[in-house]
Amino acid sequence: MVVMGVAGTGKSTVAKGISTLMGWPYAEGDAVHPQANVAKMHSGIPLTDEDRWPWLRLLGDWIDSTIAAGDSAVVTCSALRRAYRKVLREGRPSVRFLHLHDSQDLIAERMAARTDHFMPPGLLPSQFATLEPLEPDEPGVVVSVAGDIPEVIDRSMAALRLVPRESEGAHERPQRLSP
Repeated sequence: MVVMGVAGTGKSTVAKGISTLMGWPYAEGDAVHPQANVAKMHSGIPLTDEDRWPWLRLLGDWIDSTIAAGDSAVVTCSALRRAYRKVLREGRPSVRFLHLHDSQDLIAERMAARTDHFMPPGLLPSQFATLEPLEPDEPGVVVSVAGDIPEVIDRSMAALRLVPRESEGAHERPQRLSP
C-alpha cells in the first residue's frame, strides 16, 4: 500500500494508523530521500524528476523486499505523477495507492501549523501543480483528509476494504492532524 498525496495531507500519520490496525510493516518514504533532496526542499526548491528517480527506485527496492518476505506493508510517497507511480508499480501488480486529498487551503493551514517537517508550506502550490490524480487504470482510492485522524483512517480502511486485525494495539490511533 502506497499512501500518496501532496505534502501536509497526513500521509505518515494515516500510514502509521493503517500499519497498526493491519499489523503491517511501515516505511516512511521521506526517510529514504538523499540528503541533497532534503536540502533542496528545505530551501524551498522543488525537486526535479532527476532528483526523484533514484529515490523512487529505492522505495521500489523496499517494496520488493517486503513482497519477497511474503508481507503486506505500508509506505508513504508523494507519488504525485503517474510516471512516479508507474516506477513504484513496475513488476509489482499487488501495489495499491491510497491518495489522501483535499483543498489546497485546508492542507496549507495544516502545513503552517506543523513544526517538525522539512517541507515548507511555500512548496505546496508546486505540489498541487505537479499532482496528476489517480487514473481509472491505476489501482487505488482517493480519500478526503477533512476531519480528524480517526475519521480519515476509518474512511481509508473502508475505501480500501481492509479489515483490521484483532490485537491489543489495533485501536491505538493518533487523535488529530494539526488544524
